[in-house]
Amino acid sequence: MKGINLYHEVEAGDAEAFHVVVDLPKGSSNKIEYDEEGGYFKLDRVLHSQMFYPFDYGFIPQTHSDDGDAIDVCLLVTYPTFSGCVVKARAIGMLKTADEKGGDNKILAVPVSKVDPRFDEIKSVDQLPKHVQEELLIHFKEIKKLEKAKYDKVVINGFGSVDEAKAEIAKAMEAYKAKHSS
Repeated sequence: MKGINLYHEVEAGDAEAFHVVVDLPKGSSNKIEYDEEGGYFKLDRVLHSQMFYPFDYGFIPQTHSDDGDAIDVCLLVTYPTFSGCVVKARAIGMLKTADEKGGDNKILAVPVSKVDPRFDEIKSVDQLPKHVQEELLIHFKEIKKLEKAKYDKVVINGFGSVDEAKAEIAKAMEAYKAKHSS
């Protein structure tokens, strides 16, 4: 019995409220990735330094971003979920990054109120505590510190607004449709 492909078959939603498929849960040091064509999760690598993800990390299905993959999401959660969990979320901003493959922006999101009302008052990344903002900025640079070939190519360009995040999501949804409509 073949399961569904979470990338191709789970509805994305829209830029206002979208689904996030969790690759790896908050607290993990394993870089788990979803194989978009094969439809399975795989261990890409164990983080090379003693770090962990301070948020659930995943992707919006049926999107295609500049790096050729689904658009990445840092999902702020109260408790870690699990690989393959689908969470309805909303954007609070975007982290502008690039790496050895080029542009690699990350949508910053929180669960919608029905899923977890603890984030209802947070409408933008500016409303996060300053320390949490710094953690987000530092995380994506320092996570590759011991990966010598990648570290110097990581660029962190700060945060983008909610509107920029929504535009990035809409663009990635359109790119997916254009690529897979034939």
